[in-house]
Amino acid sequence: MKLSNYALGKWITGDGDGQNLYDASTNEVIATASSKGLDFGEMMHYGRTVGSPKLRKMTFQERGLMIKALAMHLHGMRKKYYDMSYQTGATKVDSWIDIEGGIGNLFANASLRRKFPDQPYFVDGDQVGLSKEGTFVGQHIMVPKEGVAIHINAFNFPIWGMLEKCAVNWLAGMPAIVKPATVTSFLTEFMVRDIISSGILPEGALQLICGSGRGILDTVTSQDVVTFTGSATTGRMLKSTPRIINEAVPFNMEADSLNCIVLGKDAAPGTEEFTLFLKEVRREMTVKSGQKCTAIRRIIVPADYIEDVQIQLGAALQKTTVGDPRVEGVKMGALAGKDQVAEVKEKINELLQSSQMVYGNLDQVDIHGNSNPNGAYMAPVLLRQDHPFKNTDVHDIEAFGPVSTIMPYDTLDDAIQLAKMGKGSLVCSVATYDDKIARDYVLGAASYHGRILVLNRESAPESTGHGSPMPLLVHGGPGRAGGGEEMGGVRGVKHYMQRCAVQGSPSTLTEVTGVYQYGGKYKDPGQHPFRKHFEDIQIGDTVITHKRSITEADIVNFGNVSWDHFYAHTDTTSLEGTTFEQRVAHGYFILSAAAGLFVDPGKGPVLLNYGIDECRFTKPVYAGMTIGVRLTAKEKIIQEKKEDEDFQKGIVKFLVDVYDETGETVAIATILTMVKCKGKDEKESSESID
Repeated sequence: MKLSNYALGKWITGDGDGQNLYDASTNEVIATASSKGLDFGEMMHYGRTVGSPKLRKMTFQERGLMIKALAMHLHGMRKKYYDMSYQTGATKVDSWIDIEGGIGNLFANASLRRKFPDQPYFVDGDQVGLSKEGTFVGQHIMVPKEGVAIHINAFNFPIWGMLEKCAVNWLAGMPAIVKPATVTSFLTEFMVRDIISSGILPEGALQLICGSGRGILDTVTSQDVVTFTGSATTGRMLKSTPRIINEAVPFNMEADSLNCIVLGKDAAPGTEEFTLFLKEVRREMTVKSGQKCTAIRRIIVPADYIEDVQIQLGAALQKTTVGDPRVEGVKMGALAGKDQVAEVKEKINELLQSSQMVYGNLDQVDIHGNSNPNGAYMAPVLLRQDHPFKNTDVHDIEAFGPVSTIMPYDTLDDAIQLAKMGKGSLVCSVATYDDKIARDYVLGAASYHGRILVLNRESAPESTGHGSPMPLLVHGGPGRAGGGEEMGGVRGVKHYMQRCAVQGSPSTLTEVTGVYQYGGKYKDPGQHPFRKHFEDIQIGDTVITHKRSITEADIVNFGNVSWDHFYAHTDTTSLEGTTFEQRVAHGYFILSAAAGLFVDPGKGPVLLNYGIDECRFTKPVYAGMTIGVRLTAKEKIIQEKKEDEDFQKGIVKFLVDVYDETGETVAIATILTMVKCKGKDEKESSESID
């Protein structure tokens, strides 16, 4: 079988014989791949001119729903990918991480749409005042970059590696060209065929290169984004490409690193944390045959416990059955190929120059059942380094397979220093039930790590483990780990967008951003906004209410109803030395009184109060003062229908500006209301009137 590339809107088989791709468990040729004949420059142009305009025009809500639809589509056929995944050497558990973890990433990023406006762009942060009278302000906005996201992925996660990156750039409004590692690209191609045939993505949103990607960076521009997952050496070489430097192309690198786990001194043999620690290390050594960028390479334990760890971890590894993932009872599959086995053994031999092997055998591996002995198999290997501060190879050399090294420490500061000697890692873990140890370790080690897992009996039942990056948290790390941040929720999406500071009057910036800017002109809504359907509410629609005088009785009665008897509301003899001149009204009473002023009580399109985003009480309100409210439509976000019979609705954010008789603001808040959209009959009636 010869794999095809998806480029310029069609499937293209590369010229020539191509590179042979092997079943990792049998060493049989299963496919060939070639990119010869592809014009990478044309692919980039196609993405910029076909895919980019379509995605940029879509709102965040539309992009998020598109990603959700794709996730549901792939989830419905997820079982079909397992058989081919086994050919990569992955067990069922390994495949589950790659396949369903990747699809789960789509779901998680689709849900992120709720963090963004119903616009193609994002208003970032708060308004910045730039003048005394408030007529000149600034606001940051973020718009999708107009280029292509190029994803150069590693061999170990041919599905997850693609989906976790593409989900983010699609939500941001950028198309992607995916370049998986050729050795396992047959699985990526298999899924991409289903993605393309679904028709869910707009044309140009996804292109695929299965063969060599040499030259793919030759035509990048400042509007493009490059991400890389793989070895630090390769990543640094790509990052230093002249075109990347000259065009100042954003380059996000997520590199393999010497991740570690630390056993706290409180987690002595026999404790729950000690057992959890052993289980976590064994899992990280054997899942994906240790071929994970997050795998534990350094096991840092109190010197008094090192013998116990060595013996019990060796006994746990002894139970690991190695072989063909399709054979019943196999717990650890093959490495990605024979070349990988040779490379891992070479690195182990380098480590053995200063360390000793305490479990495993480089020349022998017991193959389980009727597994084909020609597969790229390797037994787990456990090393020990008794002088980790002196013999530093263990902090510099990574064997990218089922290999890890135990080393001792005396004090927690020593453990932190050893963790840092990895020169930057994607993740580290600490197993402890002592929260002070956890705090001291995290604060001491965080500057050298992208993520830290605190593992103990409380977190373990639901913990996703050391090696599982989460879509809504950053995945990356400093130094050797590449210095990048993949995913990370809203942070990850911003990586594919350009931030721009816009300056002008509040009224102009309101129209530019689609979000009401404080100080902008008010619009006459014609009727109370609560009488309007979602579609008819305009940003800037404002109701200025009648006024209400606050009395001593109001303050006393609210205290009795709320049971809020804070001294400033009740005891005028205790005000000396405070900021208050007399008995002050409760802030929440002022907000409640404001609601009494601005709410239109009749039944209408407003369904309910959805919550408060922000609230500030900026000036004390005393008995005898008079308040009024300026209620302004600030922002609108459409909501998806959960069920077909459900009615369409959206969230409208209103700015509640409460002011006193001097016109000065005493409280300001943003409330969220759920507002019904027009039904079919209402739309027809409206159209006939128009």
